[in-house]
Amino acid sequence: MANPPNILFIMCDQLRWDYLSCYGHPNLKTPHIDGIAARGVQFNRAYCQSPVCGASRMSFYTGRYVNSHGASWNFVPLRIGEQTLGDHLRPLGIRTALVGKTHMRADYMGMARLGIQAKSPEGVFASECGFEPFERDDGVHPSSSHDPNPKYNQYLRGKGFGGENPWEDWANSAEGPDGELLSGWYLEHAHLPARVPAEHSETAYITGRAMDFISEADEEPWCLHLSYIKPHWPYMTPAPYSDMYCPDDALPIVRDESEKDNPHPVYGEFQKLKISQAMSRDEVRNSVLPAYMGMIKQIDDEIGRLINFLKERGQMDNTMIIFTSDHGDYLGDHWMGEKDLFHEPSVRIPFILYDPSPAADKTRGTTSNELIEAIDLVPTILQAVGGYPQPHILDGRALQPLIHDEKPDDWRTYVISEYDYAFMNARMDLDMPPRECWLRMVFDGRYKYVMSNGFRPMLFDLEVDPNEFNDLGDDPEFEQERIRLDRLLFEWALKPRQRVTITDGMLENTDVQRNIAEAGILIGYSNKEELAEVRKGWKPKPIFATFNPVWSKAQNKLKKGG
Repeated sequence: MANPPNILFIMCDQLRWDYLSCYGHPNLKTPHIDGIAARGVQFNRAYCQSPVCGASRMSFYTGRYVNSHGASWNFVPLRIGEQTLGDHLRPLGIRTALVGKTHMRADYMGMARLGIQAKSPEGVFASECGFEPFERDDGVHPSSSHDPNPKYNQYLRGKGFGGENPWEDWANSAEGPDGELLSGWYLEHAHLPARVPAEHSETAYITGRAMDFISEADEEPWCLHLSYIKPHWPYMTPAPYSDMYCPDDALPIVRDESEKDNPHPVYGEFQKLKISQAMSRDEVRNSVLPAYMGMIKQIDDEIGRLINFLKERGQMDNTMIIFTSDHGDYLGDHWMGEKDLFHEPSVRIPFILYDPSPAADKTRGTTSNELIEAIDLVPTILQAVGGYPQPHILDGRALQPLIHDEKPDDWRTYVISEYDYAFMNARMDLDMPPRECWLRMVFDGRYKYVMSNGFRPMLFDLEVDPNEFNDLGDDPEFEQERIRLDRLLFEWALKPRQRVTITDGMLENTDVQRNIAEAGILIGYSNKEELAEVRKGWKPKPIFATFNPVWSKAQNKLKKGG
């Protein structure tokens, strides 16, 4: 593509889909995020591939299901060789950078095995999820394995906010009446203002760094992943955002006593988690929810600052904007805290896409109820910049048919999400072997079915039970629905996802067996006459004719020693 659009890929961490005014929140107004929706398409039924940070993000970045890429939880490295968004865009001349969080764990063992030095250009891309780390910020705390002295800490010290870890002591702590530190890790402090002023908070700082990147990129085409660490815990926000909301401004809690009565064994164990027990108490929720809403309000204001920056530079008409979240937050719904399972507050995500091209004019300001997945992001961006389709690698589908009002007849009829709870206390309490601790969800728009190794399934009918209170997983009247949905999961599991080095086109347009014979590998021929008969009118091609120009260019570069 001669003039590909720039790509601004914004992700919030742990942002619920229903805590934005464009998605219907009655009290939390987010006009700048709503403005992106007014220019583009708001997807109302978007789902993440896993309700936990690391696994979800690796699916966003690779365009592949968790079952495909294998990074099933936060501590699981993305194996060396998995292609990410940056790997697809760099050969097209698109500078692909990160400002903020990825939760990426590098496969250092794999890199060492292949002799890839961590600080080499190849090593940096491999260990930073394919992004140029313009500024990575995953947050810092005493047990963190991330950079213990990131640029944000240096920035805070330069502004007079000192200490060993200003991120924790200033941006994520409050101050008591006698000047004592009140850590944001404790939920009872969430309603208090952070010590850092709003203009120097992490959300504001990261937005400024995004502007720095855009200014530096200047005329070259770019893709920027702006990844806010909020409204993820620690639940703490600076003034004036800390005082903007009260508990009554939050959405009503969604929970029922019946959910604690003989729950599914895995669900029951997650209800016992400390965070679930805490968020089930009203006094804790009343402390957390105002802070959670305040963090979202600040993100919206900072996005407004960024949008104005793009307008002043004349870049709104050549920048595609995608706004989303890696997963949601229970916030006490269903007697749960955090995320992890598959109720709507956890697995459903906001997804807004603004396409500046004229082809998207017909759908501006509309909503879509089609089922979409996080894995659709990479193929959508790839198509937007003129890249070649990669269905042999990517599990997702480009969203252009939906945003260009050209919905195909074969659009997906179900979505998939997966969760590996081997790292959670539930595994030990249930006495489950680590390799068996898998939950897999299939949702067809009405029925949500969760397969659970070693236990009965879970089933919810969202048409008659939108709050997901009534688990039909062992109800005999719904046996046929469970069988049907189990078959859908089986159908999904059978789809090939690992033949990623050969495009389908190489096979569809090549008689591989005849080419093998032309190469002199004669299998099954009785004599020369049989071979001569096969060769009549045959124009041989290389065994793996390269119909993918990007692949061919990379191959030629390697042949030349590049």
